[in-house]
Amino acid sequence: MKGARKNLFIKTYGCQMNVYDSERMADALQPLGYSLVSEPVDAEVIILNTCHIREKAAEKVYSDLGRLRQIKQDRALGGEETIIGVAGCVAQAEGEEMVRRAPVVDLVFGPQTYHQLPQMIESVVQGASGIVATEFPAEDKFTGLEKPSRSRLLARGPAAFVTVQEGCDKFCTFCVVPYTRGAEFSRPTVQIVSEIEELAGAGVREVTLLGQNVNAYSGEEVSGTRASLARLIDLVSEVPGIERIRYTTSHPRDMEPGLIEAHGTNPKLMPYLHLPAQSGSDDILRAMNRRHTCEEYLRCIENIRTACPQIALSSDFIVGFPGESDADFEATLDLIRTVTYSQAYSFKYSPRPGTPAAELVSQVPEEVKSERLRQLQQLLSAQQLDFNRSFVGKTLSLLLERPGRNPGQLVGRSPHLQAVHVDANGFNIGDIVDVSVKVASSNSITGEIETAAVPQALQQAPAHQERMTR
Repeated sequence: MKGARKNLFIKTYGCQMNVYDSERMADALQPLGYSLVSEPVDAEVIILNTCHIREKAAEKVYSDLGRLRQIKQDRALGGEETIIGVAGCVAQAEGEEMVRRAPVVDLVFGPQTYHQLPQMIESVVQGASGIVATEFPAEDKFTGLEKPSRSRLLARGPAAFVTVQEGCDKFCTFCVVPYTRGAEFSRPTVQIVSEIEELAGAGVREVTLLGQNVNAYSGEEVSGTRASLARLIDLVSEVPGIERIRYTTSHPRDMEPGLIEAHGTNPKLMPYLHLPAQSGSDDILRAMNRRHTCEEYLRCIENIRTACPQIALSSDFIVGFPGESDADFEATLDLIRTVTYSQAYSFKYSPRPGTPAAELVSQVPEEVKSERLRQLQQLLSAQQLDFNRSFVGKTLSLLLERPGRNPGQLVGRSPHLQAVHVDANGFNIGDIVDVSVKVASSNSITGEIETAAVPQALQQAPAHQERMTR
C-alpha cells in the first residue's frame, strides 16, 4: 500500500480548526501515497470533517452520505474500491449510531483520534468495517502526527492556521464543544514554535493561533513552566519570516492583562480581536453560563482599546435564547451600539441535543427569532460598512493571499482582517504591500498598491486546495 498513488477527498465543514484538522489529516495520509483531489468521484478515500455548531448538522452529514453512497456504488461497478470516513464533532457525537444509520461509512473518528487515521485506513483496506474511534486517548495526538512534506507546506499559502489549544472547560449551556472536543488541552510551546518554523520556511508570513478557548492557553515550556498566550505570541514573533500573528477564538473571562498589553506592545500582533459577547443581557448571560456580565465585557473592551486604540473588534451573538425577552434583546442591541464592531457573526438559537439549554421550556417562537436576527444583522452590517468606509483615502498594509475573480487581481487581508482586492501590477502572492483604499463596501475593499514592503515570490497554492478546506 505504501508508495502506491491514491486519491483523497476531504470536505470540511465549519470552523477554522476543522480547516487545520483537514490539512493535518492530508499530511498524515501522504506517506501512504494519498494526494488531494477536488472531486469525491475521483477518490479512493473520502472524508467528511464535520462541525456540530450549525443547526441540523447531523442531518446535513447524512444527506451528504446519501450522495456518497451512490458514488461508492458507481466506483465499485468500475472495479474501484472506496473508503468513506466521517470525522469531527458530528462523528464524535454520533459514534456507533452513524455506522448503524449509514452502513456506507467505513470509519467514524472524533477530533482527538485523527492521528490514528493511517492505521484505521489500513485496517479497512485489510477488510475491517464499521470502525469507530471516538474515545479521548491519553496520548497527545499532535505528537503522533507525521510532519507535512515541503509540498504540503507550500500548499498552505502565505497565511496558515496552527492549533495551539483544544477543548473547553466553560460549559456554556448552548454549546457542544466540551462534549465533542473534550477538556482544555494546550500544546507545548516548543512543539508549536517548531511547526511554525517549518511553515515560515515554506513561505508562510502570517499565522493564526487557534483554540476553542485560545486565550486560556497554558502550554508547557522547555523549562517546565507554563506559558500564557501572551508569552506564546512573543515566542512566535521571534520566528524569522513570521510578520503577522492573530489568534481566535477568545473568551472574555480569559483576557488577562498581559494579553491585552501585548496588543499595544507587540507590532506583529495584528490589531484585530474576536471576542464573543453572545448577549447584552445579564439575565441571558447567566442562563448561558457565560461567567461574565455585560459590565465586565465592556470594561474589558475599554482596556483593550486603551492598549491598542486602532484595534478592530469582532464578536458572536445568539438571538432568541430560551427566555430572551424584548428587553433582553434591546440590551444586546445597546451593547452593539456601545462597542461598535468591525464585523460580527450572529445566529438564531437552535437546540443542540445533550446541552442544558435544549431542555429549557421557555423556547422563543421561530418568527420572533427571525425578526430579532434581521434587526441585529441590519445594525451589525451598518457598523461594518461604516468601519470599512472609514479607510477610504487611507493606506493599509496588505498580505496578498490568493487570486481574485478578475484577471490580474489579487486578494489579501488587512491588519484588521478586511478582504482587500487589488490589481497585482507584477506583485505576487506572499508579498506584503501598502495599499491606498479607493472603494469600500460591507464585505470588501478595493485599493491600489503603493509599495511592496516585503517582496516574497510565493507560488500560487493549487486551486483544489482552497476548495477542499473551505
